[in-house]
Amino acid sequence: MKKTFLAFLVGFAGAAMVFAGGGADKSEIVIGVAGAHSGDLASYGLPTVKAAELVVADLNAKGGVNGKKIKLVVEDDQCKPEVATNTASKLVSANVSAVIGHICSGATKAALGIYKDSKIITISPSATNPPLTQSGEYPNFFRTIAPDDAQAKLAVSFIKDTLKLKSIAVLHDKADYGKGFAELCKQFAEASGMTVVLFEGVNPGAPDYSAVVNKIGNSGAQGVVWGGYHPEASKLVQQMKDKGINIPFVSDDGVKDDTFISVAGKYAEGVYATGPQDTSANPLAKKAVADHKAKYGEEPGAFFLNAYAAVMAVTNAMEKAKSTDYDAVTKALRSEYVETPLGKISFDAKGDVIGFGFSVYQVKDGKFVVVK
Repeated sequence: MKKTFLAFLVGFAGAAMVFAGGGADKSEIVIGVAGAHSGDLASYGLPTVKAAELVVADLNAKGGVNGKKIKLVVEDDQCKPEVATNTASKLVSANVSAVIGHICSGATKAALGIYKDSKIITISPSATNPPLTQSGEYPNFFRTIAPDDAQAKLAVSFIKDTLKLKSIAVLHDKADYGKGFAELCKQFAEASGMTVVLFEGVNPGAPDYSAVVNKIGNSGAQGVVWGGYHPEASKLVQQMKDKGINIPFVSDDGVKDDTFISVAGKYAEGVYATGPQDTSANPLAKKAVADHKAKYGEEPGAFFLNAYAAVMAVTNAMEKAKSTDYDAVTKALRSEYVETPLGKISFDAKGDVIGFGFSVYQVKDGKFVVVK
C-alpha cells in the first residue's frame, strides 16, 4: 500500500512538471509550422514546411541558434478557421517559441488570439488580409508578404493604366482574404474613375458558377477581378470562356500558383494574377531553389521564398536577442535587417515587411511570367 502511494506521488509530481512546462527540452528551440498540408489548398502550405526544413537543416548543421538545435513541429489546419484554433492549441502545448504560418488569412486570424495570449511570435509567408497588422490587435504577428491593400492598388493600377479598362466585375469567395481583396479593388477602382458594374460573392466549392457568369456577360464588364483561391478561379475562367466571354481575368496571389494552371488547363492561358515580387535573381533565392530541387526533386511551390525568409528572420532575431524571449525577439524583428531570398528585409511597427512587395504576372505558354 505504501509503495503504491509512493508511486502515485512520484507519478503525480512528474505529470505536474510536464503540465507546467518542466518536461520541455531546454536544450532545443521549438518552432511550429502551421498551414494547409492537406486538401485543395495544400499546394499553398506544403512549400512552407519544406522551406522551414531546409533553413533549419542548414542552421542545425552549423550548430543551431545560440548553441541550441532547432526542432520543427508541423501541424495541418487545412486553411480552415475552425481547424486552425485546434492547430494553434497543439503548438502552444508543444512549447513552441515561434510559429511560421498560418497560410490563409481566415485561419491565421482564428489562431492569432491563442498565440497572442501565450506570447508566441507568429510570422506568415502569405496571410495578406490588412487588419491582421493594421488593426493593432495582434502585436505578436508579422508577415513576409505585403498586405492586400498594396496588392489591390497594384491590380487596379494595372487594370486602368495598362489594360485600359473602364468597367469591371468584381467577384469574391466571401472569406476574409478573398472578400477583403475584392472590397479593396472595388474601392480603389471607383476612386480612380472606373465603374464596378457587378460586385458579388460566390459559394466556395460550388460545382457550377453559370449564374454569376451570365451576370458578367450581361453586365457589360470589360474585365473581371477575382478575390479568392484557385479552385473557384479555375471554374470561373473555364465557364466564362465556354460562354464566349473572353475578357481579362485578374486575380490575386491566391491564384498565382502552378496548381491553378494544372487545374484550369488551357483556360488558364492569359489570366493575370498579382503575387510576391520576382526575386529569382537573388543569390540566396537561387541557393534556396537549388537546395529544394536537390532534396525534394521538384520546383518549390507558392510562397516558398516568403516562408524561407520568415524562418531566416525569426532565427536571426533570436540570435540578435541571444534568447527566445518574446519581447527581445519582437524588438529584434522590428529593429534588425536580415538578408533573405526576398532581399534585405525587416518589419515595421505593425509587423508588415519592409523591403518587399508585389508584381503582376500572366499565364503564358502554361507558366506564370512577370508582366514587364
